[in-house]
Amino acid sequence: MVEEGVAIVHAHSSHHVKAIEVFKDRLILYGCGDFLTDYEGISGYEEFRGDLALMYFIELNSQTGQLGSARLVPMKMRRFRLERPPAADAESLSDLLNKLGAPFGTRARLNKAKSIMLEWP
Repeated sequence: MVEEGVAIVHAHSSHHVKAIEVFKDRLILYGCGDFLTDYEGISGYEEFRGDLALMYFIELNSQTGQLGSARLVPMKMRRFRLERPPAADAESLSDLLNKLGAPFGTRARLNKAKSIMLEWP
């Protein structure tokens, strides 16, 4: 799809955050997780941290479709509302993105505002 000119590929809508790849300067999101969900309180999958979500702020070159920047803002679902999470949860999401992105060469850098900037080769 990317080789045909698609600028962003949004893959399976997983219930938790998955890997991010930048291929030929095009963004591939393997799973963004749930932004809001009615699964709160259901137990059994706590290790996936379904209570954490990301807001994706993507900048593309309007002429070429190439990725310019990707800023991800961590959020936490609590009582069916979104709020900014504690620093440890933002760090956990950043660490997860680094682990999942390693095979693709993508890195997540957590900044002072507790937003995550995506970096790629």
